[in-house]
Amino acid sequence: MSAGGRLDGKVALITGGARGQGRAHAVRLAEEGADIVLVDHCAPIDTAPYPMPDVAELEHTVTLVEDLDRRALAFRADVRDLAALRSAVTDTVAELGRLDIVVANAGIGGFAPALEMDEATWDEMIDINLTGAWKTVRAAAPALVDGGRGGSIVLTSSVAGLIGFPNLAHYCAAKHGLVGLMKVFAIELAPHRVRVNSVHPTNVDTDMIQNPAMYELFSGGVPGADRASAAAAMKGMHALPISWVDPVDISNTVTWLASDEARYVTGVALPVDGGMTAPYTIPHPARA
Repeated sequence: MSAGGRLDGKVALITGGARGQGRAHAVRLAEEGADIVLVDHCAPIDTAPYPMPDVAELEHTVTLVEDLDRRALAFRADVRDLAALRSAVTDTVAELGRLDIVVANAGIGGFAPALEMDEATWDEMIDINLTGAWKTVRAAAPALVDGGRGGSIVLTSSVAGLIGFPNLAHYCAAKHGLVGLMKVFAIELAPHRVRVNSVHPTNVDTDMIQNPAMYELFSGGVPGADRASAAAAMKGMHALPISWVDPVDISNTVTWLASDEARYVTGVALPVDGGMTAPYTIPHPARA
């Protein structure tokens, strides 16, 4: 860690921290001086079309943080379990003395036509991606308020929280819901100098996108679609000539929102999307 990090002395809790964007956030915030608290379920999710992270991946993220000479705590907890989240926050404050930053990042991906989707698929998506974020803030925000130092909360939404996509009704509903949730929390927590914002990534180069089910979806239902064919299709979704962004691109945004550089930024839905939400018609390969 370089001297004079933007987050020196602060403690950040990140849900979905075992891998993907959560891991990138942990490393990036640690590089800026924060101690890190990782929360991840590390167990299968029935309706997700790709494997969830395991305990070894969570432990590896801990190692990456500790290699930066920062402290790291890890908790296996489901964001659907408010009591488990509260316990993790209590243990965090007892061990590290404070909590300053919360990144409600845990989420799953999946797809089905809206009129063919079963109830379990809908319910699990909303429970994890939307209600799980509310439970995360419900469990963690009191520690920020009680600390009396203000703080920053960042909700991981999506471009699907700003525009609609076919076959993603449950995902879009959850991610749109996060925007409303963020705005209410921003208002209610403002008297305590706790800022609340949401980030809205385009496709991110993580396991949620890089799997055969998503390749087929983004390639318009072509059986056997691979990373290359999906990349070509996704490139047409952006104004910039890209197919996806790297996790660190989102982490850099989260870091800025968590820092004093954004001390007056709250209630903002911030896209990191390569121009996907720019106001013109973008072809979408999953429309078929």
